[in-house]
Formats: sequence, C-alpha cells, structure tokens
Amino acid sequence: MLRLTVLLLVLANAGYYTWSHGLLAGYGFAPTSQTEPQRLAEQINPEAIRILSPAEALLIETPLPPASAALASKASECLQVGLFNEEQTVVLRARLVSLLPAGSWVLESAASPARWLVYMGKFSSADAVDKKKAELRGLGVTFDAPNNAALEPGLSLGSFKTQAEADTELARIAKKGVKTARVIQERAEQRGLKLKLPTVNAALRTQLDAIKPQLAGKAFQACS
Repeated sequence: MLRLTVLLLVLANAGYYTWSHGLLAGYGFAPTSQTEPQRLAEQINPEAIRILSPAEALLIETPLPPASAALASKASECLQVGLFNEEQTVVLRARLVSLLPAGSWVLESAASPARWLVYMGKFSSADAVDKKKAELRGLGVTFDAPNNAALEPGLSLGSFKTQAEADTELARIAKKGVKTARVIQERAEQRGLKLKLPTVNAALRTQLDAIKPQLAGKAFQACS
C-alpha cells in the first residue's frame, strides 16, 4: 500500500511538471500564460518610451492658457507723441475727431526741457573740423555732431539738461587741454500739447497711419 502511494505521488509530480512547463500544450493541456509574449510583438517603437521627470509631468498636467487670453495680454498698449504747438494742435485735433473713436485719445499739456551744449564751432571748413577731431581724440575727449543744422559745421562735446551741468563738463575737459569750447543753449524750454492714446488695440493701431501727416514728423513712443 505504501509503495502504491509513493508511486502515485511520483506520477502526480511528473504530470504537474509536464503540464506546468507546457509540454502538453500540443494536446490542449497548458497553464494560462502570465507573460503574454505576443504583446511584445504588438508594441510600436518601444525604444521611444521614456519616464518623465516630476517637472516634465507637471508641465503636461498644467493646462496652457487659451490663445485668446495670451493675445489679450499683448493686445493693447499706451502710446504718446508730441509736443505740438498751438497751430499744429488745431489741425491734429480736427483729424483725430474725424478719424478716431471718441475716448480713445487725449491731448495733454506737456513741456520739453531746455538743453545745453558744450560746443566747438562754427569751423571754417570740413578740413578744420577733421583737424579738431584729431586733436580731441589725442586729448581723450569724446565728441559728436550737433543735433542742430544751425550749429554746423561744429562739434558737440556733450548735451545737458541744465547750464550748471554743462559748465561742470566744460571745466573738466578744460583741464585736459580743451581751450576753445563754450557752453551754449541748444534749445529753450518748449511747452505745448502731446497726444496720448491710453489703450491702443489692434483695431485702433490700423487707424494711426491716417493721422501721420498731422504728426509733423514725430513718431509714437511708449507712454512714460
């Protein structure tokens, strides 16, 4: 009886081994596959799979703002231009009233401060200007052409908001050997009106070209 029991156990173990290793699959007897190797063949570009970092995953999870919201932040800006004298303002105002929406613009009182120059000139010829430039380079003094046709041919050694600042600069360069420069007022203080458009959107921007002839050559700038 004991021998029969042992023999049955041996046969049972052998049968389980044969079944569990798929040796009876040809007869329809095999355990359910846990590895499913057929799915490996169904993968598309498995080498492209990459584990994301926490930061990358956060970018994917965070929704992008709607396109309209992104455009809205750049849709408008404040622009200004001027100064305009009384005569220019009369012509400009009439053009603004006829072309631009009411409330989209305003004319404000403004002032342009005086400017002072440390100046050399007028020179007798272009050769004299070139000679003076070479002299200033040798002294280590910077210069530029004056921003005023009435001062040509001449040289600007600096532009300043006050006469006191210009006098200080003249004294400084005199110590370097500059003897013939002087301080002049390049421009007196000017008062007038400036045009301000607080909210220029895309639609309004397309209308601004129509008023350029009334801007007296002045260009729009961002509001300060």
